[in-house]
Amino acid sequence: PSLTQMDLPTAIAEAIEGLDLFLNCRFAQAKSLMQPWLDHSPYHALGYGTILFMQAMMTFEKEDIKQAVVNLKSAISVCNRFRRRESWLETLSQKKAQVNQLTEVEIHSELCYAECLLQRACLTFVEDESLINFVKGAIKIKNCHSCYKQCLYIMENRTWDDPALKVHFESGVRLGVGAFNVMISLLPGKILKLLEFVGFSGNKAYGLSQLQLGADLDSLRAPLCSLYLIGYHTVVLYILGLGDGDLELADRILQPCLKKYPQGALFLFFAGRMAEVRGNVPEAIVKFEESIVAQSEWRQFHHLCYWELMWCHAFLGDWLMAASYAERLFKESKWSKACYMYQRAAFLVMCEDQTEDSRRNLLSLFRQVPVLKQRIAGKSLPIEKFAVDKSARYEEHQSLVLPGYELIYVWNGFTILGRCRELVEPVLTRVEATLLQLYREKDSTPLYYDDWCLATVLKGVCLKYLDHPTEAEGCFQEVVKCAPQIQNDQYLPAYACAELGFLYLQQSRLQEAKHHLEKVLTQYRGYRLESRLHFRVQAALSAV
Repeated sequence: PSLTQMDLPTAIAEAIEGLDLFLNCRFAQAKSLMQPWLDHSPYHALGYGTILFMQAMMTFEKEDIKQAVVNLKSAISVCNRFRRRESWLETLSQKKAQVNQLTEVEIHSELCYAECLLQRACLTFVEDESLINFVKGAIKIKNCHSCYKQCLYIMENRTWDDPALKVHFESGVRLGVGAFNVMISLLPGKILKLLEFVGFSGNKAYGLSQLQLGADLDSLRAPLCSLYLIGYHTVVLYILGLGDGDLELADRILQPCLKKYPQGALFLFFAGRMAEVRGNVPEAIVKFEESIVAQSEWRQFHHLCYWELMWCHAFLGDWLMAASYAERLFKESKWSKACYMYQRAAFLVMCEDQTEDSRRNLLSLFRQVPVLKQRIAGKSLPIEKFAVDKSARYEEHQSLVLPGYELIYVWNGFTILGRCRELVEPVLTRVEATLLQLYREKDSTPLYYDDWCLATVLKGVCLKYLDHPTEAEGCFQEVVKCAPQIQNDQYLPAYACAELGFLYLQQSRLQEAKHHLEKVLTQYRGYRLESRLHFRVQAALSAV
């Protein structure tokens, strides 16, 4: 079928205009431009779905995810109408001339179809972080894998009449193949084995090179390739990886984007992340505040900036400001009320000189956490289960040990904090003072080994970033040995064992690194925040 009243070059031109409007924070205009042709043009359907997809990926809010999923399903149906429906890949492998019998509308519709499927799969990963959901997402990715293989075949074998249409097609293939390979390479080992069994695997280096090629083209999807690369190096590797992003490369890609979109909230946000992961927290705070001021139409995006500002103030030890941003998120964001409430309470516990009134207020905050826990399809978010456990402990014992630093740790924040010696040193000072106090009060501390092991892991992490690897190693080994004495925080020995693996990797002691990382996957099961540790272990094993 044809695109009825709109030809393909015009559809692509409008998609480019829509993306530019979006990146310039004119979100309603971007949607309005796409909307009239949603049911008649694969590019308009994909463009509208992509806007909602990017919003969902930035906010993680259930309503945003739900709306994006509904629209992407609709976009998939539209693309299906314009694709070549019969199977043709087998024929192509025998006779390359067949590629030229496909119309330009058909091949671009195939690409749009694959892109919709990939975005739909990404949303499955952020819906919840259980291993089962990752398997579901991986299976969805498999469905679009063959589409991208077909598109890659077309790109390499077709005789193109219109160079512009070829460039837009090529950038889409580079984007999809690149994002696909990078995403698969990040998944935990269990899922990777399943995927390799069904016939595909991800090559991270190849994926990143494809995204770079796509970013370098003057085309519709070049800004999206740039966003993927910047996001990978400044966000993904610090949450799911080892905090080893190529910041020089990310900055080289980001600077032209900031010139083109000086008031683009997304790129200002990434400028903030760039400063943050480099350890320049004050500059990061300025950039996140600029991103907030840049637009008021998409208020949910402010929540992402509040989230980063909360951590920035926590890194600086400004616990009252960190708690105030957690409170703001609690009031405005729908993602996880239990998580925000626990974070607020945990940061307030870190404040010195507690009064009787402040302690009563803390108890009130912690008591609200279990009530706020959500159940999605009968399951709770792992981080909410963690928050509920900790809140129950505070309610029972009226104390928690260093909960603000513990939150920074479980959210992988020490990969950022560790960039700046001046930020790590006060953490170590407070951790060591806490260990001394715990030792003095050992007989009257109900969960002594849990508290001691938490403080010792934190001490080890600080020592690692202050270049005292031997002392750090000793801390992690002590926690692994204490596993039988721990009553509640079963995650600590697993994380300590992983820290030994990360430390040995850093020292190029590869056999020892591999032994400890594999031990995490085989000997520790059923502890809190297991799946997020598996991502980091997978990244380390790939490096080994």
